Amino acid sequence: MTTTTTAPSKVLRVPAADPAEALAHFRGRLSFEADASDVHADIESGAKGFVLIDTRSTEAWEQGHIPGAVHLPTDEIAERAAELVPSGSLVVTYCWGPGCNGATRAAYAFAGLGYPVKEMLGGFEYWSREGFEVEDAAGVRKQAVDPLTAPVSGIACAC
Repeated sequence: MTTTTTAPSKVLRVPAADPAEALAHFRGRLSFEADASDVHADIESGAKGFVLIDTRSTEAWEQGHIPGAVHLPTDEIAERAAELVPSGSLVVTYCWGPGCNGATRAAYAFAGLGYPVKEMLGGFEYWSREGFEVEDAAGVRKQAVDPLTAPVSGIACAC
């Protein structure tokens, strides 16, 4: 006699949330986060409505940054935000990448000053890996798209 056993599901160890609860959770996440592709699409289309803030050090900024971003290191936000970011502006923060929580700390600092704020997921790393323009002292350049992060065709992933 052959018996077949099915391994218990690791995905279902904890049951999925009720759809209404999931809706609230994911809406909440989207109210705090934007991804590099959406930020790029808005910049390319000329959509207004946010100020993009690079929260990294001067050395990192000079190494390369997103064209049009405002450089404001996290430790300087409390003293310099009012001179660089109009009151009430939606702020989108970015730092190095997913292994860094500098953009989160910066978003926290802006929120503490009363600004509406979102964090750009993936940071500068995913911006550049998706092949978007990067600026430094030599000018603006594009790097090849990393096929693990975006379609190499250059067409938006539409996700």
